[in-house]
Amino acid sequence: MGSTLTRALRSVTAAACLSWLAVAGAQSPAVNATEAAQAKQQAAQQVAQPLNNQPVWNEVRSGEPQYTSTRGRETNVLIEPMGQTWRAARVPVATVGGFVFVLTLLAIAALYVLRGPIKTSGAPTGRMIERFTLVERSVHWGVAITFVALAVTGLVVTFGKSVLLPIIGYTLFSWLATLSKTVHNFVGPVLVVLLPIMIVLFLRENLFRGHDFAWLKKAGGMLSGEHVPAGKANAGQKILFWVMVVALGLTLCVTGLILDFPNFNQTRQTMQLANMVHLVAGIGATILLAGHIYLGTIGMKGALDAMRTGYVDETWAKEHHLYWYNEVKAGKGGSAHASPLPTPQRAG
Repeated sequence: MGSTLTRALRSVTAAACLSWLAVAGAQSPAVNATEAAQAKQQAAQQVAQPLNNQPVWNEVRSGEPQYTSTRGRETNVLIEPMGQTWRAARVPVATVGGFVFVLTLLAIAALYVLRGPIKTSGAPTGRMIERFTLVERSVHWGVAITFVALAVTGLVVTFGKSVLLPIIGYTLFSWLATLSKTVHNFVGPVLVVLLPIMIVLFLRENLFRGHDFAWLKKAGGMLSGEHVPAGKANAGQKILFWVMVVALGLTLCVTGLILDFPNFNQTRQTMQLANMVHLVAGIGATILLAGHIYLGTIGMKGALDAMRTGYVDETWAKEHHLYWYNEVKAGKGGSAHASPLPTPQRAG
């Protein structure tokens, strides 16, 4: 009996000692001066302002890597501080871009009302010249369709919450926003494939030549109505090619891939930067696209036929692209594929 009681007392004493050591260890001072200062500051903060964890959250928001057992890029960063900067900068940039886009549409409408469509001064001859091959037209329409789909869905994703939601309501807008996001994400890679092909096909005819500067001085006769001589592509079309197709188009492809495939293991800051660049390039390309669609459809008579059938009337070629017309008539290699068709014969 006595020995049993003795063993029990020893066990209780050992447990008490271990508990005291654990408590003492948990309350032991920090291992270095920095941690000691932080612990002291936090203790004082809890006395002055109980439950105020500002020092803790300051450290969390600092973006400094901490310890985590999950492997991967930035898995040890709980909050990326540049995210707030991205959120604050994105709204005004998108707002300015939206107003510029609306002003562009108004300017195009005013130009059509005041100037009207660009026409040829001479009568059609009926003799047709091939302007674009089947391959060129197929690639162009492929890029055009994907570009328009991306532009429209991009506008919905960017401005829909502010513009469409108050008009069509939450239910319809949620469907439209989800559809736009899905279309945008899946059509984007199609543009990545088609755009380089288009650049290669149309690169040669969009190289600048000496007569392009004369065309620019007269603004292509847009205001005066004068038919300024040009090559197969005039200076305005060449600027559009290099700015919208090459510069902005390739920028959209690269940034779009970064945003579309986060499994590339890029950082959150890279995604934020790509989003801002994608936003600016997308709005710029959409503005230029609006002008290109106008001039390629109702803004110039005969322009749509060139990309729809591949052929233009001889009068149209002579008045709008005189240097190219002369090359075709001379049979030069620069436009070897463009050959005049025989004049249609009337029956009877």
